[in-house]
Amino acid sequence: MNAGGNGAGPRSEVRFSIEGSEPVFAGHYPDFPIFPGVCVVECVHRAAIAAAPGTGSGLSLAALESARFTGPVFPGDVLTVTADWTAVEGGWKCSATASTERGESATVRLRYREDRG
Repeated sequence: MNAGGNGAGPRSEVRFSIEGSEPVFAGHYPDFPIFPGVCVVECVHRAAIAAAPGTGSGLSLAALESARFTGPVFPGDVLTVTADWTAVEGGWKCSATASTERGESATVRLRYREDRG
């Protein structure tokens, strides 16, 4: 995790190999497989939890604030998720960009609450 360039908070980067054997490709779409948007959001969430500020163990997803899909993710792609973190009241906001070798695939904003227990 690196310090973000915008002064807001930490920045993290996580990469996922999108294998052609992923079961979601069978139905999305059989003759033209595209990684579903919900799976891209799940990758962003997993990247966020894996590289969250602090340990991340006390964070839980509070909201998917927005998701904008701007390019396809195909079998065999490497999906790179770059996330910038901002502290907010009661937790953290994660603003992420998911991209492949071809460029941006999605922008996603997630909000996490800190579970105090």
